[in-house]
Amino acid sequence: MTVTFVVANQKGGIGKTTTATTLAGILSRKGKTLLIDADPQGNSTSTYQARIEDEATLYDVMVDSDKLPLNEAIQHRENGDIVASDPLLTKAEKMLEGNVEGLYRLKDAVEELDGYDYIVIDTAPSLNVILYNCLIAADQVIIPVTADAYSMQGLQQLYNTIKAVQKRQNPSLSIAGLLLVKYSGRSNLEKRVQTQLEALAESMDTKLFQTAVRECVKAKEAQDAKKLLVDYAPNCTTMQDYFAFADELLAGKSK
Repeated sequence: MTVTFVVANQKGGIGKTTTATTLAGILSRKGKTLLIDADPQGNSTSTYQARIEDEATLYDVMVDSDKLPLNEAIQHRENGDIVASDPLLTKAEKMLEGNVEGLYRLKDAVEELDGYDYIVIDTAPSLNVILYNCLIAADQVIIPVTADAYSMQGLQQLYNTIKAVQKRQNPSLSIAGLLLVKYSGRSNLEKRVQTQLEALAESMDTKLFQTAVRECVKAKEAQDAKKLLVDYAPNCTTMQDYFAFADELLAGKSK
């Protein structure tokens, strides 16, 4: 059975793409894994060096009147299997808006896909019909957060969106947890925000992962080199933390 994780937070610059691509890289060592880039900015697509021109992308899967199968949009790249994003996804948002069936395009496509153990979905920093598609298609939501004064702004709105999807479209959806990223733990502010995040996670019927992901320059170097961090610098502190996070995530999934 395929397990689908969606990485979401409506705040930008929060480390969603790094989390999604790194998690996909780790999971690909445990089973066959597909990354779906649902962010029109296409950062995951760029990391995987996936093509957009003359290739089927997530846009085509979402809007094709004949319902293009997801497997026809999969590109097998050096970094792994990916369904590429497309700037046209912003157009898809408008095309699917108000279309009830349009909320289930990704779920239908995922359910028809065979052969993958894990799917990881990278999302845009917004609450829109594409995000609804991702939540409806997913099993678990991972919410990256940072330990700063603005980290909790908007989380309640995201939680309300998830609760609405759980109630109406996907009752089996759960929040795997809040993942603290770009963390040093040295400042009093970070420690205070971490405590606040633990309380917030509890109010959201989830947890703050015990693993906090530290930031190091190797993560940015990997982005520049268009490499997965797990391949570029498997022993760096950030990667060590992501390994620990993945173990924690999968241990929770197996319970």
